[in-house]
Amino acid sequence: MIKKFLLSLFLLYLFLSISNAKNINDIEITGNKRITYETIILFSGVDISKTIETKELNEILKKLYETNFFEDVKLTIDDNKLLINVVELPLISSLEINGVEAKKIKEPIINNIYLKNKGSFNKFYADKDREIILNVLKNFGYYFSNVNVITQDQANNTVKLIYDVKLGKKAHIKSINFIGDKKYKKRKLYDIITSEESKFWKFISGKKFLNEERVLLDVRLLTNFYKNKGFYDAKVTSSFAEISDDGKFDLIFNINAGQKFYFNSLKLNLPNNFNEEYFNNINKIFLKLQGKPYSFNGVSKIIKEIERIALLDQYESINASVSIQITENNKLNFNFDIKQLPKEYVERINIFGNNITREDVLRQQFEIDEGDAYNEILLNKTINNLKNLNYFKTVESSSAIGSKKDLKIININVDEKPTGEIFAGAGYGTSGGTIGLGLKENNFMGKGIEFDTNLKLSEEVIRGQFSVYNPNFRGSDNSLFTNIQSLTTDRMTEYGYKTTKTGVSFGTKFEYFEDLFLSPSFSTFYESLKTTSEASNNLKKQKGTYFDTDIDYVLDLDRRNQKFKTSDGFRSKFTQSIPLISETNALLNGYELNLYEEFLDDVIGNFTFYARAINSLTDDNVRISERLFLPSSRLRGFEAGKIGPKDGGDFIGGNYVTSVNVTSTLPTLFKDLETLDFKVFLDAANVWGVDYESTLDESNKIRSATGIAVDWYTVIGPLSFSYSLPISKADTDIKENFRFQIGTTF
Repeated sequence: MIKKFLLSLFLLYLFLSISNAKNINDIEITGNKRITYETIILFSGVDISKTIETKELNEILKKLYETNFFEDVKLTIDDNKLLINVVELPLISSLEINGVEAKKIKEPIINNIYLKNKGSFNKFYADKDREIILNVLKNFGYYFSNVNVITQDQANNTVKLIYDVKLGKKAHIKSINFIGDKKYKKRKLYDIITSEESKFWKFISGKKFLNEERVLLDVRLLTNFYKNKGFYDAKVTSSFAEISDDGKFDLIFNINAGQKFYFNSLKLNLPNNFNEEYFNNINKIFLKLQGKPYSFNGVSKIIKEIERIALLDQYESINASVSIQITENNKLNFNFDIKQLPKEYVERINIFGNNITREDVLRQQFEIDEGDAYNEILLNKTINNLKNLNYFKTVESSSAIGSKKDLKIININVDEKPTGEIFAGAGYGTSGGTIGLGLKENNFMGKGIEFDTNLKLSEEVIRGQFSVYNPNFRGSDNSLFTNIQSLTTDRMTEYGYKTTKTGVSFGTKFEYFEDLFLSPSFSTFYESLKTTSEASNNLKKQKGTYFDTDIDYVLDLDRRNQKFKTSDGFRSKFTQSIPLISETNALLNGYELNLYEEFLDDVIGNFTFYARAINSLTDDNVRISERLFLPSSRLRGFEAGKIGPKDGGDFIGGNYVTSVNVTSTLPTLFKDLETLDFKVFLDAANVWGVDYESTLDESNKIRSATGIAVDWYTVIGPLSFSYSLPISKADTDIKENFRFQIGTTF
């Protein structure tokens, strides 16, 4: 059709160049069968009540071709009459996409192709659709697909259009490599990206298949990682190539970290009528950053403070921009220009591209709304909120002048992506093996609701869980979650009991203060507790069934620089579980503090304090299933669950546990050992206190151990080793100097 348009335009040009200019006062249309005379006149833009000059005919021709109604259009002039001869494009009577059954693949194909059912058929766009389908299939890992365009002529100038798809095999990622001036070991960089190497234990994971969009995300993640480590000029590119006949690819990230840069100075440029006192806190924030390596997170703290100031009414129409100057010794000077803009208001906000996600779900993320004063800072925050939903490939915004000069129309364009995930994995170590299976959907029916179901199997534990999370319950800013869980813990052999708990909990979470989150919840569960004939008399007394109802809450102050691979900041968390209806009425309190500090490149120190206490509010003993055992990760050098009070031959846990952990990564000393991560640690902990004495064997002695841990990324999967030397112990404790783990659930 494009060729015919150009040819028609050329012939029209020749015609006009040799003809006399004539006024046109009549129009005759021939060749149209399906498209009416009035429709053609409308789309041509011809107004027969006005005089039409011959030089306007090329524009008419262009408009008629742009309708995509016609295969060919010819314009001629006979006396004062314009003759329009058209050849109509066939109508698509039906459109089929064969060879693709999965809804998550078929929907983006249908949404993105040009040609639609009951629309005009155009071979040019059919060929474009073929390329679009191939690109969509690549996004799902099908790099060896083939698409044939089949047309079947039907009666009355109609065609049946078929896109016949041969999916072929999926493209596996055989290996992932990092080259260039990368500064960090492969093991660390591998943990940052989302793509995964294809291994036999990742038999369900979709991340092992090559996906161009996921690779682009990985490039952004790596770039952000380096920029957060001070490498201001870091550049990351990606490439991949087929390396074997079985359809496997080698994925390569080329990294140029460059030099490390540091925060040096900050200058705030404010309008004369602004109160500088409102902005004093920005200087205080920067003083804490001064001299430290550059990071996105550091700059975001300043931007976040500006956003807070923008919420003040007197500064609702401000714009903030930052320029960065590089000085000697790799220092960065920051200039924040804050300007007051003419007051404008938001007339309308349009959202495009949300074919699945409901509009109200998106509008709940808006920091700015229709009728509000226009504020670019709050608009940018809105865009970031939408990106953080993780429903979209891209989120973009633009603005236009509204019905009046001081009114703005905001257009937000989103490009949706699949939000479901199925996963499985396995692990094995000195404590036994584990198998995990799960299914997750982050945007159920486009309502922003998260569904998560998973199953975990190990030698001691069988756990099935189903949870629902609504981040904006009934349009409020508060979340609502519901969790249904069944947990069977079989410790008959070593501890003399087996318990099965089944119950439901629901609650909410909201930001109570800046970075301080409150999560109240309500839970109720049924428990069946069984014991062996060899169990102690005190344990046998607890045999039976129980029904418990609790109120729980969590206070969480999170000031970490990032949730994943934290290198700076802290997190302080307090938990409490209060019994409402319970046969033992046990009150649980817990506190955890995590501190992070990066001393050198890739040398990160972590201090953790952990404490929990459970006490009966009646004369009853705390049940064995509620008593506290120390997690194995908090005290290395000892077998999990085998420290603390003993009743006969059984370790029974305690009413109190506490631990202190100090860990530091070690710098890379040998480039040949870049697949190894080394850590040194010091653990100190104790488990103590029960409600009865009898034959109880208990020691209040602090247990402690030091050692080295190694994470080794191998071709068969991640291997973790630790060697510990107990410093102090009780006589009844069981040591475990060496511990290993292979593979992880995902």
